[in-house]
Amino acid sequence: MPIVIATIKTKPGRREEVLAAFEKHSPEVHAEPGCELYAVHAGPDRVTVVEKWTDQASLDAHSAGASLAAIAAAIGDTLAEPLDVAVMQPFPAGDAAKGLI
Repeated sequence: MPIVIATIKTKPGRREEVLAAFEKHSPEVHAEPGCELYAVHAGPDRVTVVEKWTDQASLDAHSAGASLAAIAAAIGDTLAEPLDVAVMQPFPAGDAAKGLI
């Protein structure tokens, strides 16, 4: 089950545009097969998305899909630097209820 952490550093004053794109397209992503979690978090100069997919095939389909393409098109001009995207596997530690997404 792949976990994706994507961090988007925004140009000054452009964070709200990024959040609007995720607000618009997140329901589409949530409806994609294999999407277990697609949660958007905002800081002063960045937006971070935490994703959980059932398997690599569902993540691959999302990565090649229309919803992600629409988000990328909407936020392309708002980036202060290239996207930081990490695909990881869970490493449960501590309390099982708190150590896993």
